[in-house]
Amino acid sequence: MIKNRNGNIIVTNEKQNKLLEKLYGTIAGRAALKLLTAPVVSKAAGKFMDSPLSVPMIKRFIKNNNIDMSQYEAKDFSSYNDFFTRKVRTDMRHVDLQPEHLISPCDSKLTVYKISDNSVFRIKDSYYRISDLLRSRKLSERFRDGYCLIFRLEVDDYHRYCYIDNGSEAADFFIKGELHTVNPIALEHYNIYKRNSRECTVMQTHNFGTVVQVEVGAMMVGRILNHHNACTFKRGQEKGMFQFGGSTIVMLFEKDAISPDDDILRNSAYGFETVVKYGEKIGTAVKNK
Repeated sequence: MIKNRNGNIIVTNEKQNKLLEKLYGTIAGRAALKLLTAPVVSKAAGKFMDSPLSVPMIKRFIKNNNIDMSQYEAKDFSSYNDFFTRKVRTDMRHVDLQPEHLISPCDSKLTVYKISDNSVFRIKDSYYRISDLLRSRKLSERFRDGYCLIFRLEVDDYHRYCYIDNGSEAADFFIKGELHTVNPIALEHYNIYKRNSRECTVMQTHNFGTVVQVEVGAMMVGRILNHHNACTFKRGQEKGMFQFGGSTIVMLFEKDAISPDDDILRNSAYGFETVVKYGEKIGTAVKNK
């Protein structure tokens, strides 16, 4: 279930959910997934989506998902991926520049979890450990008693994402994996956060301490395109983008680093995701409270 910041329940992507129920909820569907999630299939799909042959898909996608194209920079798209990674108009996304305000890195549906001693989370009936996500027990222990923020992007969301604060990258590493959809229906059958390819960035931020950001690839979204490596960055500066499909960003914060906004904590406690926008305030730095 999803709520907006006003507390209203909203429904999204009903058609996609029905398709995913067939894929993940039937024997035939799960057999098909073995083919659909193979890297060679993802690469082939990516090449098609980069080609002019994919342009006819754009108009129908806009109509089916009720996308307001007035929010985006006007241009003629050369491929579906060119459309999918379209840039939003600068006046349509306000980046909160208050140093103590924690901002969302992207348009998404957000859930917040406190990291317990064993660092195991239940997300729509799926389980994973922080150490599995990072493939590093030493790094994961750093975030014990901190917060795990999960930003789930759907196919109609803006698929570019930004840095949440001023700072520098301490490390960046890629983990290969089998690609699965990040839709919650998939989580009822597979622990996709342990199986998906993902890009992990360790960041030293000015206001929130050490933060890890993990971009998770979804089914047929093998490409996570990050712009920088071992660099300094500014709050609101574009970090990268996903190509073709829905995906997820996971952010890890150390103990006593942040205090998420009350409505997001309340929604998460009752099993609701919260709709958030790129650059929007979602919490506060504890040290500045």
